[in-house]
Order: sequence, then structure tokens, then C-alpha cells
Amino acid sequence: MKNGRVHLIIAGFVQGVFFRASTREMAARLGLKGWVRNLPDGNVEAVFEGPVDKLQQAVQWCRKGPPGARVTNVEEKWTDYTGEFDGFEIRYGF
Repeated sequence: MKNGRVHLIIAGFVQGVFFRASTREMAARLGLKGWVRNLPDGNVEAVFEGPVDKLQQAVQWCRKGPPGARVTNVEEKWTDYTGEFDGFEIRYGF
């Protein structure tokens, strides 16, 4: 399976509902690498790398999010796999 990379901006009620922690758990289950963080505008930003089929599953999960989240929009940007990540982390700060 071909590897890829997807960068997401997730909008809606997505902070204060364990979105980052749940995203990290979902990425671990799928074997994806990258990071997730809160943005100052209330959105969540995430970058995932791994097999394209697993990336598609991650995007679908992010369209709903964890219980308590209300996702209103997900911006997707697909690019080439870089292999720069060792795991999946929650990032703090901007």
C-alpha cells in the first residue's frame, strides 16, 4: 500500500472534548505517525502520515471526532509522504 500524508484543520466544537487525546489513540490504533494540536482560533490541526487507506480512515474519524465534539468542517491537504515522524504526539503551543 502506498504511503501518504494529510494535513487537516478541524473546525467546530473541538477543544475541551479530548479531541487531541482521542486523535492520538485513533492514530496509534491505525499505526499512523504525525501530530495534533489546538489552534488559537478554536480549531484543531493535525498531520498524519502512513498508508493511504489508513489515512482515509483517520480523516473519516476526524469528521466526527470523539463523543462531545461537534465537527462542522474539515479542510484536507494531501501531500507526499516524508517519513519525518517517529510516532504520533500531541503538540502544545503554536
